[in-house]
Amino acid sequence: MNKIFTTRCQRAFVLCMSVSVFLLYSVALSGQQTDSPAKTTPIGTSKVWGKAEGISIIGLVQGPSAAVAPLQVACVFEYTEGDIFQAPALPAALNGMVHLDEALRGQITELRKSGKFEGHYLETLLITPPKGAIKAPKLLLIGLGDRHQFNADMMINVGAVALREATRLGVSGFAFASDIKDAGVDAPTALVAANVTKGIINAWRTQRYLQKQHLSPVKSMNQATLLAGPAFFEIAGEGIREAIASFNN
Repeated sequence: MNKIFTTRCQRAFVLCMSVSVFLLYSVALSGQQTDSPAKTTPIGTSKVWGKAEGISIIGLVQGPSAAVAPLQVACVFEYTEGDIFQAPALPAALNGMVHLDEALRGQITELRKSGKFEGHYLETLLITPPKGAIKAPKLLLIGLGDRHQFNADMMINVGAVALREATRLGVSGFAFASDIKDAGVDAPTALVAANVTKGIINAWRTQRYLQKQHLSPVKSMNQATLLAGPAFFEIAGEGIREAIASFNN
């Protein structure tokens, strides 16, 4: 009788330990995800998140190939084989960079793979797409560097470069796609969006100063539109609003 009782206790103990290990594993796994999207927002949804230094920051649920803007900015890492097409990259149906590459008949992949555009951090390349290929008449690629060295703080400088290049081109607004998750790099959406916003506003503040000092041609910049996927629109908006508030407070 004692032997049977002991065996049952041992089995119960093993079962409890197995459940505990499973729960700990589940918690650890969930902790690896930087975002937990609460809901999805319909494609085409647009919202003005706020305004600072005379420039409106707008959110739009749209991919970079379909966003209407005078200039489309898209970000890419240094090339690794199949990086935007294979997991952990977003599935093709949800992957804005895949859609952009397809719209340009694979030329973004070709430029990256051949080394013609290496995607080093803050490296830029201006493309004039064939008419009708994408909604924007101009496409600016900005490099994010080595994916293994990426951190969200780097996006402040990326946002600044986007604004300065847009100003140099003389456009009154631009659309911006970070495309980080499209490349399979998990990053905190709110922080990335906040840092892009900070870079844009800081750079525009400097540009306005130069204009007032007659050190730069007077050009207007009305808006910057930050693109987001359906699952990350509201999360990005939280970061954008916080960034704008830091300038207005």
